Amino acid sequence: MTEVRALTGAALDAALDDVARLRIAVFRAWPYLYDGDLDYERAYLQSYRDSAGAILVGAFDGTRLVGAATGTPMEDHADDFAAAFDGTGLDLARIFYCAESVLLPEYRGQGIGHRFFDLREGHARDLGREKSAFCGVVRPDDHPLKPAEYVPLDAFWRKRGYEKLPGAVAQFSWKDIDQATETKKPLQFWIRDL
Repeated sequence: MTEVRALTGAALDAALDDVARLRIAVFRAWPYLYDGDLDYERAYLQSYRDSAGAILVGAFDGTRLVGAATGTPMEDHADDFAAAFDGTGLDLARIFYCAESVLLPEYRGQGIGHRFFDLREGHARDLGREKSAFCGVVRPDDHPLKPAEYVPLDAFWRKRGYEKLPGAVAQFSWKDIDQATETKKPLQFWIRDL
């Protein structure tokens, strides 16, 4: 039986290396195609150590971390995302950012993704946030590495009450598994009221 629980403080800090390894493994698949490394991941995840408002939701099979979802107040990522929100009229200080959700394939379809959102959204409400947002990479339909059986998560996200925020697209660079260098990718924001 998989146990899903929120981690903060020292427990969050202790789990971050396992989260880094999960991110590298899960994001290697479509649609992210991320060719990651542990040093970059450790630096990236530092913001969760530094933020008093951060949360890590872990899915555990015994003591093994098999899935994780993170979140922080949106202003913790203002350098990365402020431009995407220009012109929306939204105050970043009222938004909670649900960052990654990564789950090993053999644990999917058991309701863990919903628990990830439930716990992060509850945490956001406890912080007094009015909205929850996340972003997902946008890939062309004719991308050569897109699996024929791929089903986007749009229906799952809409069931959770999220909708695309028109015009709110961030740009992030990373190295794809089939590329020699980093390239920019668009990430579409989705948002809901809490």
